[in-house]
This record gives sequence, structure tokens and C-alpha cells, in this order.
Amino acid sequence: QVQLVESGGGLVQPGGSLRLSCAASGRIFRINIMGWYRQAPGKQRELVATITNGCSTNYLDSVKGRFTISRDNAKNTVYLQLNSLKPEDTAVYYCNAEIAEYKYPLDYWGQGTQVTVSS
Repeated sequence: QVQLVESGGGLVQPGGSLRLSCAASGRIFRINIMGWYRQAPGKQRELVATITNGCSTNYLDSVKGRFTISRDNAKNTVYLQLNSLKPEDTAVYYCNAEIAEYKYPLDYWGQGTQVTVSS
């Protein structure tokens, strides 16, 4: 079964940096669009960034210039570099990917990784 495994979350001071990783494993024929979402306490889940198979990207306005999404197709991995972190970036971050196992695409989610920005 296809799984997405995340890593890289943690506690960081304002202005600090983290790099999140999400590796897909299992019976994978093709990975299409990949992205990162986040959900802060008391708020709905929001899309942070996406990256297509052709490496076109888009970002939530509040993270533009601070976060960078990238992917390594050979490793079936997507990354999110978080720089200049602010307390309002505190959330559980979730990896998402559209993956075809048998040439039929399905949507998959990672388990979530906690990012806490605090002084």
C-alpha cells in the first residue's frame, strides 16, 4: 500500500528554519501533483504550497518568499523549506500527493508533523 512518511518537524525560535521531508513508498507507477497543507489550533486546514510533476509551484501568500517547495522524483520525495519562521506558522503540517498505483490516480496524505515556532 502506498504510504507518505513525513519528517523534519520540531520546535524552533522565531526567525529560525526547518526543512520538512515527505517520502512516498509502495507500489508507485506515477506521482502527479504534491503539496503541503497545515492546520493551526482552532483553524481549518489550509494549502501552503504545491508542486506539479513539471515543477511548477504556487504558494500561500503569507509564506511567499519564506517557504520553498521542491521535489526529487528519483526518491519519490517532496520537501518544504521553512525560513524566517513566525509564531503564526505554528501548525501540524501534512504532506499530500496524487499517486497512481495501477495507472489510476488516488489521493494520499501523510500522518502530519508538528511545527512549533515559539520564543
